[in-house]
Amino acid sequence: MKSLFPLALAATLVAGPVHAACTYPKAPEKMPDGQTAALEDMLAAQKLVKQFDTEIGAYQTCLETEHNEALAKEPNLNEQQKTERQKILQQKQNAAADDAAAVVQRFNDQRKIYLEKNKKKG
Repeated sequence: MKSLFPLALAATLVAGPVHAACTYPKAPEKMPDGQTAALEDMLAAQKLVKQFDTEIGAYQTCLETEHNEALAKEPNLNEQQKTERQKILQQKQNAAADDAAAVVQRFNDQRKIYLEKNKKKG
């Protein structure tokens, strides 16, 4: 019985990676208020925004990989079908980029408020 587990594990590893559907990353839920936030809050939010931006990039790459793999599996698609699929890919990637830009903008708005508030103190 003990020898079955290593055998099953080896079989799983040899089978190769399984591609799951691309998972849309979760955006930071809320940004600190630049008027009241502490420096630590702003730095933590900045880190989350950068992480989200990186995850959006990975999501976009995943979408493109999935798209290319799907096209390779269907070599008989006509040009119109290929163009339509490319258009859908671009729409998904652009929507993700827009979401990332909106999150960055929300953070930058609060960052500007924070910097202005703290400039007056010093």
